[in-house]
Amino acid sequence: MTLKQALGHARRFLAENNIEDSLLESEILLRHTLKISRVQLYLDRDRELSPKQEKGLRHLIKRRLSGEPTAYITGHREFYGLDFYVNHHVLIPRPESELLVEQALKLAQNDNLSTIADIGTGCGAIAISLALNLPQLRIYATDISTPALEVARLNCQKHGVADRICLLEGDMLTPLPEPVDLIVANLPYVREAELAKVNSAGFESSLALNGGRDGLAKIRRLCQQVRGKTGITTYLILEIGQGQAAAVTSLLRRLFPDGKIEVMPDLGGVERVVSLQLEKNTRLLLNYSLGLVSVSRAID
Repeated sequence: MTLKQALGHARRFLAENNIEDSLLESEILLRHTLKISRVQLYLDRDRELSPKQEKGLRHLIKRRLSGEPTAYITGHREFYGLDFYVNHHVLIPRPESELLVEQALKLAQNDNLSTIADIGTGCGAIAISLALNLPQLRIYATDISTPALEVARLNCQKHGVADRICLLEGDMLTPLPEPVDLIVANLPYVREAELAKVNSAGFESSLALNGGRDGLAKIRRLCQQVRGKTGITTYLILEIGQGQAAAVTSLLRRLFPDGKIEVMPDLGGVERVVSLQLEKNTRLLLNYSLGLVSVSRAID
């Protein structure tokens, strides 16, 4: 079987089983099997696969048809033009989350920011994308999951930012050792009733998806933490789910009546990101407990 034939067979199998973007996914699986680039795939279309390679490709296709995401099969996912290692301990980065990075970069360009915290960092995609574009900033990345932070550490090393991103294990803001100028968070926002639909095959971590009954349990708790720590930040940027903008903006207006709120749609027109700006002079009212540091630990 040639590469051209293998690609055609893989695409047909995926399409017949209702896998979207069957051509792209078949390319990725075939390239992963052969360890070749996309250019090589099309330059060597008449190259013959060995029996071992054919067997390997069939195995990957079988895994994909079982519902396992391609990113977990290959261990790779592109985000913001960068390649990230992913496994079952972290949520696969979504294209819509790039809007969080864009908004953070916009704020950093328009204001004199020095510190950023990425809450619930997962594989570290957001923190690393910001670190590479904002080399002058100090960045903290927190997560409650030890395995997830290990994935983030590997990605920090891969992209050469391990010395500029401080990985902290703990619940949301608890591990932060100091106030930060900007908090960015992509927390779980899937409603419990929709978990089975969103994660039908059960491959993605429920911890990284489950947002509680209304999908806002984790977002609500983070906002309350920000409210309870006077002076902890100037900006808060949140990714939200479809149909959640009204509830989140209402929550922010109640907690921060003097804050400036902005809602931004993604490329599909879905209200995806909510940005909150607090008055900078509230930073002078800092009342931050240093005792919080003792219940967290840095990931070397």
